[in-house]
Amino acid sequence: MTSAGSGASGPASSPGNLVVDGYLALGLRLGRLVDGFVDCWFGDPSLAARVASEPVPVPAELAADAVLLQRALPDAGLPEPRRAFLEAQLRALECVARRLDGRPLGFLAEVRAYFDVDIEPVPADRYAEVHDRIDELLPGSGGPRAKLAAFRERDRLAPESLGRAVRALSDALRGLTAERFGLPSGETVEYEVVRDRPWNAFNHYQGGYRSLVTINADAGHGMSALPHLATHEVYPGHHTERCAKEAGLVRAQGQDEQAIALVNTPQCLIAEGMGEAALDAALGEGWGPWTAEVLAAEGLHLDGELAERLLPLTAQLLSARQDAAIMLHDRHVDPEAAVAYLEQWMLVDETRARHMVRFLTDPLWRAYTVTYIAGSALVRAWMHAGRDESAADRYRRLLNEPLHPSALTSDLAAARRGAA
Repeated sequence: MTSAGSGASGPASSPGNLVVDGYLALGLRLGRLVDGFVDCWFGDPSLAARVASEPVPVPAELAADAVLLQRALPDAGLPEPRRAFLEAQLRALECVARRLDGRPLGFLAEVRAYFDVDIEPVPADRYAEVHDRIDELLPGSGGPRAKLAAFRERDRLAPESLGRAVRALSDALRGLTAERFGLPSGETVEYEVVRDRPWNAFNHYQGGYRSLVTINADAGHGMSALPHLATHEVYPGHHTERCAKEAGLVRAQGQDEQAIALVNTPQCLIAEGMGEAALDAALGEGWGPWTAEVLAAEGLHLDGELAERLLPLTAQLLSARQDAAIMLHDRHVDPEAAVAYLEQWMLVDETRARHMVRFLTDPLWRAYTVTYIAGSALVRAWMHAGRDESAADRYRRLLNEPLHPSALTSDLAAARRGAA
């Protein structure tokens, strides 16, 4: 493994390496102030030890450091897209530090600084149209809410079967991912079922091509959602991406800035967008019957064809989570109103809606739902906009290149101009 500060861009004291070292140290220092901010770290242990031994960081000083690093970037000699990746990341870290320093900032401006995208609420009539389509698709009576609740009850997976089912799907997906996208030798994934977490599942990448995936049993996972979970977290999602970047960018090319992943940055918007698109990238059409066959070997019954028809509809309701975040943090509505909004438009029960609001009001994760909604929309649009590249080819680029939201947005704009 190439250690942080000894990258391929030149001697350890080169301007490029000094900026990269500064970025890594800044991320680690922010991690000392915000538990969970460092999503993964597999860089130079001596740098982490040095940061850990320092006095407790001062947010205002970290914000100033982020500004200085941004000013140093143009003369650092780093090629594109490394420079653009670091520029976007440093803008986000400056915002994180200023918020920790108590600087006021509107929620939409915060989202723009963190994730390099702009967001807006979805008109409620779009959700109503999806409700009508769900009502037409599902059997039973009582309207879309009752029908979907009945489906979810039939689809519900007992917590004691959760880990076994995800492992079975993951094992089956591993070979497909290795064939289509490649996997480094020796990569491994372990699974742990937990409770009382604000998220549904979490990939803890540990470096050395190893991940621990923790799955929150309290989230009430259904069988039809398991292929999304497995592709999102493991193959070809988060685990695959971190393996690819460790092998191709950090070890092979010395791009040591990829040895750290930081929450509330553009890096995460791309990663979560990739996770949301991973099911299509891995399996595409026919994933429902494929999943049913895998689960049947575990003694679990899934109507794969119905699940595959239903998921695109329920996925269109997920943006209500982003709407709720805007309500809570930009319009400052009462959390109970956000719970009611999620119940109404996502067609979930009160327990599930409260679980979502818990995530949306967590100090670390309050803006993070944007990565799933806006990230998914951006990544999916970019994957399918290539003239001479398939969606799988585009996904492979996302796995192996340090792309950032503005790069994808620019490509999409160019594609639209070319099509005009």
